[in-house]
Amino acid sequence: MKKQIIYVFLFFFVFNYSYSQKIKDSVQTEQVAKLFRNQEVLPIKLSYSNKNIKKETNDSTYIKTTLTYQEDGSWKDLEVELRVRGNFRLINCYFPPIKVKINKSVSEGTLFEGNKKLKLVMPCSSKKGTNDYVVKEYMAYKFYEIISLYHFKTRLVDISFTEMKGKKEKSYHLKGVLVEDDKNVAKRSGGNVLKRRIHPAVQDPVTSVQNSFFQYLIGNTDYSTYVQHNEKLLFVNKSFVPLPYDFDMSGLVDTHYAVVSVINDEPLPISSVRERLYRGFKRDPIVIQQVRKEFINNEADLLAVVDSLGADFENPKEFLVAKKFISDFFVVMKNDEIFKREITNKLRTR
Repeated sequence: MKKQIIYVFLFFFVFNYSYSQKIKDSVQTEQVAKLFRNQEVLPIKLSYSNKNIKKETNDSTYIKTTLTYQEDGSWKDLEVELRVRGNFRLINCYFPPIKVKINKSVSEGTLFEGNKKLKLVMPCSSKKGTNDYVVKEYMAYKFYEIISLYHFKTRLVDISFTEMKGKKEKSYHLKGVLVEDDKNVAKRSGGNVLKRRIHPAVQDPVTSVQNSFFQYLIGNTDYSTYVQHNEKLLFVNKSFVPLPYDFDMSGLVDTHYAVVSVINDEPLPISSVRERLYRGFKRDPIVIQQVRKEFINNEADLLAVVDSLGADFENPKEFLVAKKFISDFFVVMKNDEIFKREITNKLRTR
């Protein structure tokens, strides 16, 4: 009887691994837009009025401007349309997050070909340390590329921003992140973007646990796969797959404005975003342990992402704090007793 159980388990594991590998190979052979094939920091220039873009744009209204980018040592111009996006940062930050729209005829033959829409993550303000927030948020996106087959492609940019203030101009040097459109992720993955609510209990088990572990890794509770708050949902291979984004409220990024989320009008049992809290739903223990093993096996690669961005930090202390925060995650992953207390005993049922 024990042998039969072992054989069933081995069959499940081998089948699951083979199936996942086939999907992975399929996804990886799909073409990634040229913009995201190179991961060197991309210098860009933008000029517009912060006041006007906040006042005059919305989900359907854009302003026209020129995005200038550096490629092969020379500067090139690209006509683009911009609008504000987001909620909290739009209200509370000086530099709002931006949605970029590019006409197909304009982008053809350029670095931006294949990207009709992009998100541009901006620092909250020009105050000291806010560029480091952007680097840490970019870091989180790069983590998820390792963790899940289904992720946003991103690229770090150096922004020379000229703010138009009537007849005056003011210049800023900012860090930013270009994030591909969710429709591009879906196309690359062979799926579609879903707009309706799907309860986490019926979402794909493996990718759901990967997402939950990832959110715990970066110390994020500001998300919901059900109402699609800072999450998109893909329908791929007859499965519902979560796709996370926007991590500025996480403990890893630790912005000056970050606060602990309130879920359904009920405060969470933590007092700081630097305190981790697992928010994943109850799953088959085999899946939980499978994903746990994946994260442990990926420790070196995840820490390598941190190290690769060390030179991009303006404050070296922030880099060290970020690296320790990620390293502390693996203490939980590797210790059975701590893992049970912090993960297994915290699995949600509602």
